[in-house]
Amino acid sequence: MSTVAISALPVGTVINAADVLPYVQAGTTKQISKTLLFTSPTMVTPLLGTVTSGNISACTSTSMVMVTPVIGAATGTSLTATGTIVSTGTAGVGYATGAGGAVTQITSRTTGVTLNKTTGAITLFSAAGSATAATFTVTNSTVAATDVIILNQKSGTDLYDLMVTAVAAGSFNITFRTTGGTTTETPVFNFAVIKAVAA
Repeated sequence: MSTVAISALPVGTVINAADVLPYVQAGTTKQISKTLLFTSPTMVTPLLGTVTSGNISACTSTSMVMVTPVIGAATGTSLTATGTIVSTGTAGVGYATGAGGAVTQITSRTTGVTLNKTTGAITLFSAAGSATAATFTVTNSTVAATDVIILNQKSGTDLYDLMVTAVAAGSFNITFRTTGGTTTETPVFNFAVIKAVAA
């Protein structure tokens, strides 16, 4: 059979089940079927170039290395990084909607509250402010003994000094006092749990 130039061959516009592609292997002419070529082929170190679409959710490799990827809105259950995680946007770094909660203190300002969220708002019992320190316990199953609790005053006429004490697995204490105000009100304290380790 004489050699036919590739440019002289007709151009295929569809792939049919019976289509084959001839090739020569070790001097023997063989053929690649549509199934072998296009159905679940195994590619070894291919240079894909710029991939514009597709779905890699079924990939099982756990050692994929992505260099400067544009991830977009990603979701997941955990993220481990050996370098700094930096936000350059105006939204900042923090908890998403659903991570927080709210609880209201009852009976007195030393009554403990329970809120099993990593961030939230605690409304104090209605009482007059006092410069004498008082303490109550926040029971919170998300807290580990090594965690750091961030605390600030969200609302209230009187200004409060706030301290976090006795952080333990499942709880922490809030100690507070006014800077001199005596207003009867229900101030709100915000908190956030920062996960930390001892080593």
